[in-house]
Amino acid sequence: MDNCQPLVERWVRPEIRAISAYHVPDPGKMIKLDAMENPYTWPEAMVQEWLERLRHVGVNRYPDPAACALSEQLRVAMDVPEGMELLLGNGSDEIIQIMAMALAAPGRAVLAPEPGFVMYKMIATFCGMDYIGVPLKADFSLDLPAMLAQIEQRQPALIFLAWPNNPTGNLFAAEDVEAILRVAQGLVVVDEAYHAFAQQSFMRRLGEFPNLVVMRTVSKLGLAGLRLGLLAGPVAWLREFDKVRLPYNINVLTQVSAAFALEHHAVFEEQTALLREQRTRLLCDLAALPGMTVYPSAANFILVRVQVGRAPAIFDGLKARGVLIKNLSAAGGLLTDCLRITVGKPEENDVLLAALRQLV
Repeated sequence: MDNCQPLVERWVRPEIRAISAYHVPDPGKMIKLDAMENPYTWPEAMVQEWLERLRHVGVNRYPDPAACALSEQLRVAMDVPEGMELLLGNGSDEIIQIMAMALAAPGRAVLAPEPGFVMYKMIATFCGMDYIGVPLKADFSLDLPAMLAQIEQRQPALIFLAWPNNPTGNLFAAEDVEAILRVAQGLVVVDEAYHAFAQQSFMRRLGEFPNLVVMRTVSKLGLAGLRLGLLAGPVAWLREFDKVRLPYNINVLTQVSAAFALEHHAVFEEQTALLREQRTRLLCDLAALPGMTVYPSAANFILVRVQVGRAPAIFDGLKARGVLIKNLSAAGGLLTDCLRITVGKPEENDVLLAALRQLV
């Protein structure tokens, strides 16, 4: 036995030792349809212009701690209402952690529908908060009576509503979100990571509810490698969260690169439009395959349910044919027999569909 183990067991919190680290598989040279990324790269002329911009960046100096210039560009690009504040994070994960750290106290809880984004539960655990997962209905819609009952009983400090939801891809009914906002006494975070594909948003409703904030990321637009998320909401909330944010959390290369990308926003709008078209095509073609249930999606991925017990074999069969998707069946519960497929380029989707026709 490692001679450190007794010390680890003594000092590391039991709830931390009980969980597994977030695992990201190495895709190798496979077609990567497992992580909800934009598969398109930048046009060559744009790449050269970006590299020229980077030539003039002084990496010997600390970045602007408030990323003021980038924040103003994001305010315009994300249509943030006048009077609302912005907080930037090293991806949405850091923003989730900042909020949990600011609101954590003995007996306080985080609540979210399940299945949902795994980091809500993991970060609640990291911060010593109770986690309440409220199961979705069989069709993955929100179980509003169950949600409201748990909120009224526990009054969680923090509620996360991914809109569209990950990993199911569906948009919860807007009136259900409104009902939660009216009942909750704690903060409600509408996580709009996939807003570019959903084309619906609560952003313009900021200020209508005192407990509403909206979280977004540029990852799904095609900038996943930059790790940049943002939170928009009332100044009173974000002023407190900013106290928890570590200094210089948005590095200078991210600030310059994201600002440059936003100057070329039309490129990403064109790419997301192509992916929405491919999503429509995949929804139709996947539904035509035998033994496959396809769920509606407002994101850049599609959740499917295959025949009982077949998910691992289909996942492995796709890997053997050079296509990597996400096998969710091991999570159990509502996700038993489910696979999640990121929408790719037309030629990538062709390979996926050809492989699936051999496997199902």
